[in-house]
Amino acid sequence: MNDKPLQGRVALITGASRGIGAALAVEMARQGAHCVLIARTQGGLEETDDAIRAAGGQGATLLPFDLVKNEAQIDSIGPSIVERFGRLDILVHNAGELGKLTPVAHIDPKDWANVVGVNLTAAWRLIRTCDPPLRASDAGRAVFVTTGRVQHPKAYWGAYGATKAGMEHLVQTWAQEVEKTPLRVNLFDPTVVATRMRATAMPGEDPASIAQPADVAPMIAALCQPSLTRHGETVAAA
Repeated sequence: MNDKPLQGRVALITGASRGIGAALAVEMARQGAHCVLIARTQGGLEETDDAIRAAGGQGATLLPFDLVKNEAQIDSIGPSIVERFGRLDILVHNAGELGKLTPVAHIDPKDWANVVGVNLTAAWRLIRTCDPPLRASDAGRAVFVTTGRVQHPKAYWGAYGATKAGMEHLVQTWAQEVEKTPLRVNLFDPTVVATRMRATAMPGEDPASIAQPADVAPMIAALCQPSLTRHGETVAAA
């Protein structure tokens, strides 16, 4: 069995300074990919880079910027990756914003703008800028992290659920548009995982009692393999 199925692949991962994104970066690097990592903080990205190196991987390319405050910079990612690598093999939009859990009638406009910015607008901009370099790959793969809250609305989760629902629609539409190309596009629902977002939403929960980011990272990496055939699907963690 090939223990480095992503050898030589170029992978872009958002929200890579901690949680699922950081764990995925380590897993991708372990499988041979060169990771281009996006997060708000330089320090957080450097910690992920240290973890990659500690696991025996090569150093990552770090892109510290805020997907909302500096959203226009997203447009330059695709051309920059093409200039440096010639193509993009993998895109994983893992970054997500929970926002404040509050009644829909009480959602603060600034909070709404932030949740929309990360969960929906950034997804659109990433698709826009990464479509050409992903098509330049012989086996482009894109995965967008979603939530079961889309299918199961719950009081106070309106902003998060609505923006993830919008993201799902956008991604599934894109998947249909690229169906006849080598590019494969899917959604991934990690379900219940011990992340900072989960701790914010469920402060009384014991994080040791639920799945860890490293548990789901291989599942996302599996959706990025060149041999993958599934397309336009929502895959949930087992």
